[in-house]
Amino acid sequence: MPPSAIRPLRLVGRLLAATAAVVGLIAFFLALIVVTDGAGSGFVAWSATVGIAVVAALWRGRRRSWRGRLVPFLPVLVAAALALSVCVPTVPTTRHYPAALPFVTAEQWHLSTGSRVAVYHYPPTGNNPRRPAPFVYLNGGPVRGISVLDHRFLQRLAGQGYDVYAYEQAGGGRSDLLPMNQYSITRSVDDLGAFVSKLGKGRADVLGFSSGAVVLTRALADPAIADHLRRAVIAEPGPMDGPTARMAEQKGRPSARDLAPAMTGPRSTHVPRYAVAFGLMRLGLISPDNGLLGQAEGDNAFTAADLGSDTASAYCARDAHRIPVEDPAENFSFSAAASLRVQQTIKDSPSIAQRLRRSRTPAMLMIAECSSQVRQWQTTILADNPAIERTQYMPGVGHHMWNGLGDNDQRAAAAITAFLQDNPAPLPDYPTRADIPAFLRAHK
Repeated sequence: MPPSAIRPLRLVGRLLAATAAVVGLIAFFLALIVVTDGAGSGFVAWSATVGIAVVAALWRGRRRSWRGRLVPFLPVLVAAALALSVCVPTVPTTRHYPAALPFVTAEQWHLSTGSRVAVYHYPPTGNNPRRPAPFVYLNGGPVRGISVLDHRFLQRLAGQGYDVYAYEQAGGGRSDLLPMNQYSITRSVDDLGAFVSKLGKGRADVLGFSSGAVVLTRALADPAIADHLRRAVIAEPGPMDGPTARMAEQKGRPSARDLAPAMTGPRSTHVPRYAVAFGLMRLGLISPDNGLLGQAEGDNAFTAADLGSDTASAYCARDAHRIPVEDPAENFSFSAAASLRVQQTIKDSPSIAQRLRRSRTPAMLMIAECSSQVRQWQTTILADNPAIERTQYMPGVGHHMWNGLGDNDQRAAAAITAFLQDNPAPLPDYPTRADIPAFLRAHK
């Protein structure tokens, strides 16, 4: 082979070797991030990686000319720069709360649990009779701000005579953050009890949606809190405890998850620091209370687009190309780390079935046709809570049942208000406890 052909091959070989060295160093850096749990914003792992790489480069170049000694340092410089991008914040590291909403004032309430939460009040309006019991809304997430879509739905209920209160659970929206080790499903339940007590308006009607429905379900299993609840609406619940979370999964009719256009807007996961941090947290390789990414910085960085297909999964396949904007960027708030922490405490919790079977608070379960939630999460609550008086299977909607599309809000409100007023249900009572086996077979 002529020398002119050998030189390009050598160059390619050197480039491949340099690339492999960079990849190896980045992999080593990420492994150290996991081992150190991101200590020092990742600089502990970065310093160790660069230090070891420099020593290795000096060793490799010890018998070369001074120019040749520089060659092993090129991969080190590239890897050091790439790894450094994981260690340097690109958003503020102190919490920036969402801007004030133009249509409702957020008040800050100090609860007896120590939580400081943002509270929204919609007094009854319209010509309907005023309902004597206060109405409390628990949104989903967990640890997410209340969406504008939800606020509009709450305004609808206030227009039907309900005195509506909603609060963003600790760490979500405009509520104050907690130390990461204080987030738990138990704290969320205690906060609900403290909120209803502070409200001081007698027994309350409570609507819990998604993870908020889990908080409500567990509150119904706690007599000290359940005694302050008049009626409970459990809408699209997640798993209520560890055994439920580990059940085999069956879901509803097809959602828009793989059909909807990709969400637009900036993504924190396009930035190396946040892609690594959120990715490793999601995989369980670093803790929510890791040293790489502080809670406040993570909250500031996370965007609605980062939810990706999770948002589309809350809508039916037929709605894939008309999914509404749930929140403007100014109102969106989600704490990924705190959410993972709360979810883990649910997975680690023992069964609440025995306590739930003693519940006496009248309750209603709402299930969406295109639910992205596991059917067994819903049917287990139905089976274990004898106080569930009716189930409303909502056709034509996904997990986010009130979403501003068509008459979805009107239908959801009709089911909720009929139950709260002890009026006939607008839909058949389905599934009943006797229907559970057939219901699950129909959703395989």
